[in-house]
Amino acid sequence: MDAATRRALAGQTLGGYAHGPDAPLRATARALAKVGAAAALILVEGVSDQVAVETAAAARGRDLDADGVVVVPIGGAHAIGRFLGTLGPAGTALRLAGLCDLREAELFRRGLAGAHRATVHVCVEDLEDELIRALGVAAVEALCDTQGDLTSLRSLQRQPAWRDQPPDAQLRRFLGSGARRKQRYARLLVDAAAVHGTVPAPLDALLTAV
Repeated sequence: MDAATRRALAGQTLGGYAHGPDAPLRATARALAKVGAAAALILVEGVSDQVAVETAAAARGRDLDADGVVVVPIGGAHAIGRFLGTLGPAGTALRLAGLCDLREAELFRRGLAGAHRATVHVCVEDLEDELIRALGVAAVEALCDTQGDLTSLRSLQRQPAWRDQPPDAQLRRFLGSGARRKQRYARLLVDAAAVHGTVPAPLDALLTAV
């Protein structure tokens, strides 16, 4: 697959989402613009997590906007206290839920400890790990092939630092290398998991909670 075709596929996958160097700031600003009319907020670390949550919701047939649910990428777990501070008194009436990686779970739990009707849903070890286990290594590699990325994946797997690592660890490194790739595969992998009925438990529980 040539580079132009790969770029076109990526553009189709990321349609409607902010991408590029300032994507986190633009994505957060877009979400914050909806908070005034929201009944519930889902707080996630980054844009790829937002993509995954919204893709999983769509696969369920849910319209989060119609439900008054806003997915907010807060720019990393350490920003949760600052973000909640910006909500002020209005935030106390909102249902809050968080999705985070295992290593950030304590930050999210502390941040949401005093919030009204808040729940925290933890990915082990992270969202990429959850999705790889949900689909299996072979299926993820096959999906990479459909996107013209299999050659790049094989190149990483041959690198001295990675060639002796387990296949799932290699895939996590590959999927997590670059914000644009993380965002693309968040949508692709969640869509595939929904088709197979294997949406990761943290995502499923999160959407049930809100």
